[in-house]
Amino acid sequence: MAEKDTRPENSPREVNFPPPVVHSPPAVVHSPPPEGWSQTGVVPNTPVVVADRVILTTINNNPIIRNFIKDLPHNPTLNQYAKDNRKAGILAEVLFWQQVHKGIFHKIDFDRQRIIGNYIVDFYVKTLGLVIEIDGSSHNEKEEYDLERQAYLEKLGLKVFRVPDSAVLKNLNNVMLTLEEFIVEQYGPNSPPTEGWLKAGVVHSPPEEK
Repeated sequence: MAEKDTRPENSPREVNFPPPVVHSPPAVVHSPPPEGWSQTGVVPNTPVVVADRVILTTINNNPIIRNFIKDLPHNPTLNQYAKDNRKAGILAEVLFWQQVHKGIFHKIDFDRQRIIGNYIVDFYVKTLGLVIEIDGSSHNEKEEYDLERQAYLEKLGLKVFRVPDSAVLKNLNNVMLTLEEFIVEQYGPNSPPTEGWLKAGVVHSPPEEK
């Protein structure tokens, strides 16, 4: 026989709810981060750093390592001369400039008629320390001067890519492909680290642009 409820008529009654169902969270499988990315799950800001070397861009799936050369000498007395050279409109230089200006060549920034020491180079990539010289018909007549000039630039840690103006005028596409190959060879993943970045196992910050 059921026990009689002796509580007052208006007293609250207990309600027995079923126990809550606890669902275990699904297992989350994370793909391993690509090489050079943070292992903590935090997405790094650009530029990407791989093995303490900053990737500037990629060319044909090859990472190109930034190589900024600091404190290059500059002769201010050549400023007007460099400005006049930009206005001269030499055809081979104009055609090459159309291929590289405003970062259209792999998002790399080129300077035109850049003063380095007592010289004015045709084109310069400051983020790579790369000089591009377009040699005119007079190159053979001043070969000794050009060799001396190139030796000076290389002593500063710069790389020099030379191309005859006839190649630019007759086969510009091939010139650009050759330049791509040169950059991959000199600044690709197999290129040696910039001097001063890694010394005695100490990681140094990238040099500041000036």
